[in-house]
Amino acid sequence: MDSTRLKPISQFGEKVKETKRKLLSFLLAAKAEGKTIVGYGAPAKGNTLLNYCGIGTDFIDYTVDLNPHKQGLYLPGTHIPILNPDKIKETKPDYVLILPWNLKEEIIEQMTFIGEWGGQFVVPIPEVKIYQSTAQKLMLIA
Repeated sequence: MDSTRLKPISQFGEKVKETKRKLLSFLLAAKAEGKTIVGYGAPAKGNTLLNYCGIGTDFIDYTVDLNPHKQGLYLPGTHIPILNPDKIKETKPDYVLILPWNLKEEIIEQMTFIGEWGGQFVVPIPEVKIYQSTAQKLMLIA
């Protein structure tokens, strides 16, 4: 295979590694500041990301999912518990990591209430972005 065809594959691999480093850097910094982080959703793609990055309950306290058939179970590999979304109102985390990132707008709209205590959303893909939620608007802050 000629090198011009391999270059995009190599570039993709580097982009994946960079995404992993940025997500881990964010999580390490947040935890060092004593912040709490939970997940939203239990999709296969989110679980693949968490397993690839080595992210478990040392970073994410739990994840939530609307599907009652997933609640009470654990994400494969990471053993992060899957709970009812009401748990977020109870624990008031600093950050909610959106695992089905392709549904971020819908999830942020459903969970705007986290802005009441200063909670923020983290979208890991295509690169780590933090969104502040307020009742009036959604604002990208990092």
